[in-house]
Amino acid sequence: MLASDQKMNQNGLSATSKQVLAMRDAVFAEWESQVRTLIKGAQHILHPTLLNTLPVFYDNIAEALTPNHPRDEATSNTDIAAAHGDERARMTSYEPEQIVQEYQLFRDAFSRVADEQGVTLSRAEWGIVNGSIDSAVRESIRKFTAMHESFRHQMAAALSHDMRSPLSVVITAAHLLTIGVTPERTPVLAKRILDNGQRLGTMIDDLLDALSFNRGEKLPLDLSQFDVLELAREVCSDASVAAPDACTVSGSSVTGYWCENSLRRALENLVINAIKYGDGNGVQIKVDEAHGRMLISVHNSGNPIAQEHHGQVFEYLWRDGSAKDKQGWGIGLPFVKNVAESHGGSVAVDSSAASGTTFIIDIPVDCRPFVPGV
Repeated sequence: MLASDQKMNQNGLSATSKQVLAMRDAVFAEWESQVRTLIKGAQHILHPTLLNTLPVFYDNIAEALTPNHPRDEATSNTDIAAAHGDERARMTSYEPEQIVQEYQLFRDAFSRVADEQGVTLSRAEWGIVNGSIDSAVRESIRKFTAMHESFRHQMAAALSHDMRSPLSVVITAAHLLTIGVTPERTPVLAKRILDNGQRLGTMIDDLLDALSFNRGEKLPLDLSQFDVLELAREVCSDASVAAPDACTVSGSSVTGYWCENSLRRALENLVINAIKYGDGNGVQIKVDEAHGRMLISVHNSGNPIAQEHHGQVFEYLWRDGSAKDKQGWGIGLPFVKNVAESHGGSVAVDSSAASGTTFIIDIPVDCRPFVPGV
């Protein structure tokens, strides 16, 4: 038994329930074939992801078909259908109508296999099957919609948070111009104001896109070929407008295919955090390449992140309760993680009192094979 109450055997189930359980594999073979043929985007979903919680839902139907069973419908006493909608939001590019179509095909497959195997259900039993599917559709869509709303809010919050970086450069450079600088520095500062003002405009456009974004949690990427060492130098230079020694860059030139805008924002987040939480002795960015992977690290000295918090720092809105500065929304590091994972890679942290804190983005040099639609 796969039912959500974890019943280990079929004892106490009616003959009809046992017949329905016996045809489970045939139903899902029929259903999967139809889904992959008829639903856009389902062709390349891996088998475990495609089925996700549906086998549990199926066995719940079988239980509900037993008279006087505590489960009146497959969705009674469980949120298994909501879990299906949650996974479809996180793991696929589905729209709501595709979830509805999945359940319609599930109903068709169930009916067809029952006919083929001579499993006869009464009108009342068909009412349980159809009622279970209808309830599952409602609960799955409700959760699917809520998840996408959460994704939009998180993305919009992350963009709003990251706008502070170019805005800070604009304000600092403008302030330096107002108090007077040497003539040779004036064009440099003016260009930084212009460049970062244009970046703010782009981020506002991205924010508007985020408010209507409904494709899932994975970050959409605009890939191009560039040298990440040059990008690191630009980010470091912007971070050093007010304090020339705030940031340094080392390493080798690595040219690959990435999303320049999202990688820049991820690096800015790491550098800003390193400056903010470091001990004032500067931040070091290092760029390297190994075995077809690009590694870019950001290091600062100062108070370390506690070992038990290494995994938590990448959680959305998590804050270290022991930190003296508790302001902020805990958005930057989850965004960095999203950028790395969307590129087919990962981000890790190394932190101790002896060595300081280092965040490492480790992604393929050519991430095109790992980005859907490229």
